[in-house]
Amino acid sequence: MSFALFLIGLALLVGGVAWAMATAGIATLYIAITCVVLLGIGIMAAVSRTRTKD
Repeated sequence: MSFALFLIGLALLVGGVAWAMATAGIATLYIAITCVVLLGIGIMAAVSRTRTKD
């Protein structure tokens, strides 16, 4: 359940950043690159924080 909450929060964060960048007039290519990097970092953080310890 907490992994799903992480992903929902991550989607909101990435959407907000993309919206802000688009409003600022930044090129679409840079917006896409930023979103992919944020998604990668967010998924790695979500997996590391929600996995069970061995």
